[in-house]
Amino acid sequence: MMTSTAIPVLIPLLNPNEPEARLVSLNVQNSQQVSTGEVLCTLETTKSAIDLTTEAGGYITGLRFAEGQFARAGEILCYVAGSPDWSPPGTSTPHLSTGVPHTESATTSEIPTGLRISQPALALAQQANLDLGALPIGPLITEKMVRAMLERNQPLAIPQSSFDPTAIIIYGGGGHGKALIDLIRSIGVYRIHGIVDDGLAKSKTVLGFPVLGGAKVLTDIYAQGVRLAVNAVGGIGNLNSRVSVFQKLAEAGFACPILIHPSAVVEPSANLSPGVQIFPHSYVGSEAQLGFGVIVNTSAVVSHDCSLGDCANISPGALLAGEVKIGAGVLVGMGVTINLGVKIGANARIGNSATVKGDVPEGGIVRAGTTWPQ
Repeated sequence: MMTSTAIPVLIPLLNPNEPEARLVSLNVQNSQQVSTGEVLCTLETTKSAIDLTTEAGGYITGLRFAEGQFARAGEILCYVAGSPDWSPPGTSTPHLSTGVPHTESATTSEIPTGLRISQPALALAQQANLDLGALPIGPLITEKMVRAMLERNQPLAIPQSSFDPTAIIIYGGGGHGKALIDLIRSIGVYRIHGIVDDGLAKSKTVLGFPVLGGAKVLTDIYAQGVRLAVNAVGGIGNLNSRVSVFQKLAEAGFACPILIHPSAVVEPSANLSPGVQIFPHSYVGSEAQLGFGVIVNTSAVVSHDCSLGDCANISPGALLAGEVKIGAGVLVGMGVTINLGVKIGANARIGNSATVKGDVPEGGIVRAGTTWPQ
């Protein structure tokens, strides 16, 4: 995980028909130091159970759930940071039932158990002296919902809609977004509802699909019955932009499915986390482990027993030999070759066409076209 900022640990989607999982055991607490591969918690649905592990060492911060509670796929369990003092921007210790930070006016006793409410919505509700017990349990209560309730002076109305399990949105309308549109079309399973992009006008289209607006429209899209989303922000040069999109999607309740192009080969023993994207003609070998949000781009090879941390980005034509360990947030450039058993530290950058024969430290940079170590 990242040390200078942090990377969120997101609840994976264990079963497409069950967006929530129960934390049957929780093995960590805030400020606890964890090591690579350590089990954070055990999640369980009616059909399956998994141990959720961390991809790299760090400190647990911002823990949002307690043992026995239910968490929705895509929600943030906690963060793994480089310092026990790090906390998400603008937050303090989160409330374990809602993910809403404690403030002087928002104590545990004032927030009903199970209420899911955003921090802006909570602040607005408290300013208006609303009875939090009157808010519905289940859906995420947003600032827009509370404001509409105050304007009407009526109980909060939760939009009703039919759930479409095939509907999906694409967050990002650039080049990576276009590639994902074609990938999704080739799968033939999902219906693309539209494009969300903070920098494109709503009058625009991307490969024939309408731009629905920026992040502010996510709540409305969710209310229309859309539950799936794809992060089309690659984060090259600024991984925080990709992580930020995952956070926005998680806060709005969206889950990120695994996408595999029909021409790609993924061995049955490989383990892929939610949000993984596998592009045309790529290969993922036996017992490879791919963390949340990993990108394996066109014609890349991830050989047997490789381990890729959260949000690692493997560019087109890169070749990873067996047992390579890639940390969280690593960018591997086009045409890179990484030798057997090499370890690449979190947030490292490997330039195009480089050859890597030895371990690269966390945050290290290997220049394009060079051999490492020199």
